[in-house]
Amino acid sequence: MTRPSRISRAAILSQLRQAATKGDRSALTLAIDQMKTWAYSPRYWQKYLHLIAHPMARLVDLTVIKQGDKIAHQKGWTKPKRERRKPKRAAEPPPRRRRGARAACAGTQPSLFPDV
Repeated sequence: MTRPSRISRAAILSQLRQAATKGDRSALTLAIDQMKTWAYSPRYWQKYLHLIAHPMARLVDLTVIKQGDKIAHQKGWTKPKRERRKPKRAAEPPPRRRRGARAACAGTQPSLFPDV
């Protein structure tokens, strides 16, 4: 019989909350270490994927650990590809401006200081 992990989802999330509200670096470090324990061991992949459903844990995974997508890919849990949106109509591309278009417009504008 295998012993259950001493790391719990609730403990990790409470440490992340404490780090977010109080700026406690030690709580953040501890939470990241515990998350890495789950992320790098195949034994806890299911728990880790359940953990990163929480937005704060997902943010830590995306910025520090970067394992959630790798694990999901290894397990074959890929998201279906999104369909590309079709254009509503085949519109003509907008006309391109010439480089000297600004200079030509500036010459036709009347002067603010006539005959100074």
